[in-house]
Amino acid sequence: MNKGELIAAMADKAGVSQKDAGACLDAMMSTIETEIGNGGEVGITGYLKFERAATSARVARNPQTGEAIDVPAGTRCKVTVGAKLKAAGKS
Repeated sequence: MNKGELIAAMADKAGVSQKDAGACLDAMMSTIETEIGNGGEVGITGYLKFERAATSARVARNPQTGEAIDVPAGTRCKVTVGAKLKAAGKS
């Protein structure tokens, strides 16, 4: 399912226009992006948890040449799946 199909399904289930469903989805994603950017986390109990995680510095290897490459410490977005979503994936 792509974004357009998700918006259509949301609009159908909520009984709203696709334009309104698209605006809601965009607002949700923008809010999550802002919160993660500010170092916070967003949890949707039972479904997903979005949080910022630190990565440590490490040495990687170029697979073509075998040359060692220093990768600096940084941050990434971590997404954890909740119990309801895990259960849906098992059926």
